[in-house]
Parts: sequence; C-alpha cells; structure tokens
Amino acid sequence: MIGKRQAEGGRLSGLLLLALFFLAGVILGQVLSGRVPDGAGSELGRYLSGYVRLEEGQAGSPALTAAVLYFRYPLLAFFLGFTSLGVALLPCLTVACGFFLSFSVCCFTAAFGPDGVLLALAVFGIRCMVTLPCYFLLAVPSWSASAALASLSFGWGRRTPPAVYGRPFWLRLGGCAATLLVGMWAELYLSPWFLQLVLERIFP
Repeated sequence: MIGKRQAEGGRLSGLLLLALFFLAGVILGQVLSGRVPDGAGSELGRYLSGYVRLEEGQAGSPALTAAVLYFRYPLLAFFLGFTSLGVALLPCLTVACGFFLSFSVCCFTAAFGPDGVLLALAVFGIRCMVTLPCYFLLAVPSWSASAALASLSFGWGRRTPPAVYGRPFWLRLGGCAATLLVGMWAELYLSPWFLQLVLERIFP
C-alpha cells in the first residue's frame, strides 16, 4: 500500500514538473512570436490555401504528414523511457512541444488578429485535444523509468527499485496509439473543411 502511494505521488510530481516545462515552452513561444514580420499574413494565407488544395487532391501525402505530426512527440516520450538520457531529454522535449505549439498559434493571431484564433483552432484544435493528453500519459511514466535507470547507472539507486516495463506500460502505449490514429483520421476529414470555411471568411 505504501509503495503504491509513493508511486502515485511520484507520478503526480512528474506530471506537475513536466507541465511546468510545457508552460515554460508556451511562454517562450509567446515571447519569440513577437518578432514575426508584418507581411507574414499573406504568406500564411498562401500556405494554408495550398494546404487545403493538397488535402483535397492527394490522399497519401497528407496521411503521412498527419501521422508524423500526431506520433512524433508521444513516441519520442515513450522511447526515452528506455534510456537514462531521458531524465534530461524529456524536459527538453516537453519545452519544445510547448514552444512550437505556442509559437505557431501566436503567429496566426499576430498575422490575422481575431480571425487567427479561428485559424489556429482549425489547424491545431483536433491535434492538441488528442496529442497533448497522450503525450503526458506516456511521458510521465517514461520519465520515472528513465530516472530509475539513471540512478542505477550512476550508482545512486542501490536501494531504488529498478525500472519496470510491465503490462500497464505497454497497454498505455497501445491505448494512446489507437487514440492518436482516431484523432489523425478525424483531422484529415474535418480540418480541411473547417479551414476552408475560415479562409473564405478571411479572404472572401
């Protein structure tokens, strides 16, 4: 019972710490997005129009791109749990995740004003609702496992239980993979339609 409570406390602490790293990345993205040039709006508009045409005309390439966008951070977080380097790399990955998301959203809002919020929602809405929970669900236990490996590697963990990659560890991966696939296909079918509506409003 005590060991279970300690494990739950460790997971909660890990979640809070990774959430703080994510928040730091979000703040950094907001700060650096202020350097976006004023002419970025037209460039973003052309890019998004091309994105919609690509979605409508090709099936294979968007699916591959969506798979990379959905699986890159969660899978990286999962596999970093098998190395002691994950202790340092997982916080860096979490900061990068928050930074690129925040920077992209802020670029839309800076270039298009209030309409940029709708654009960001069309492009990132489904993806964020799916990938962020999956990322933290995989990153927290991976960080704990990586910390256990690091303790053993440096001789600090003689009394620390070894990293365990049991059934819950793999079930968590399977559940997240299934969720990511559903979200990916939902984005492929819904986001281009929503994005087209928003673009028609901004560029009538």
